[in-house]
Amino acid sequence: MRIAIIAALPGELKPLVKGWQRVSTNVPGTRKWIFSRDADTWIAVCAGMGAEAALRAYAIAVSDGPVEMLLSLGWAGSLHAEVHPGTVHVPTVVIDAQTGEQFNLTEGKRKWRLVTTPRVADGSEKNRLAATYPGAVLVDMEAATVARLADMHGIPLLCIKGISDAAGATLPDLNPFIDERGQMRMGRFLSYLVVRPRYWQSLLHLGMNSARAADAMRDLILKFMEEKNVEKLIRTGSV
Repeated sequence: MRIAIIAALPGELKPLVKGWQRVSTNVPGTRKWIFSRDADTWIAVCAGMGAEAALRAYAIAVSDGPVEMLLSLGWAGSLHAEVHPGTVHVPTVVIDAQTGEQFNLTEGKRKWRLVTTPRVADGSEKNRLAATYPGAVLVDMEAATVARLADMHGIPLLCIKGISDAAGATLPDLNPFIDERGQMRMGRFLSYLVVRPRYWQSLLHLGMNSARAADAMRDLILKFMEEKNVEKLIRTGSV
């Protein structure tokens, strides 16, 4: 079985792909790794934040042949106080905030609803999303695009999200620092932060929580590699 993992940023994949084969993509701003285990081939690709970047990542993932399963993996923001930073969750429903489309991925005792938006959601946007989509507890920028691709190609999808920031986190607006390819303009962002110390503590927590979430996503995927049991994955990831 060929399984593609679509992520946005290298940090989301870093704990998982340690020891995997790095493959050149010849596409700026993208990275690709391959790992074979038993009869399975795992392909992990990141190409930046947002829908267009997710499409690029998918194209790179299938450049050597079609895949039979997709995983949308990466950091997500919390929309609910009970969804804590550093934890991992397996959404069962993905909603595209732009089109209103809803993708039912897997069955679970509890519906973990994720909303995909075209921009990084700040505090006020998180409040609006939580009010607009009852039961939504997570927000990201790529899952709906990956879900649509899986639907178009008739293949199963798992969505695995690590929580990088709490529902009430006070963070700077990141959107002006994301370029047209979904990459952070780190130089500009750091220059912006130098004179705004009010964000330093919250960004320190963001970095720590993101690292914990990446480790948690790795651990959950490794369990799935061992057992290939979707129902158990949902129970394990939806604590």
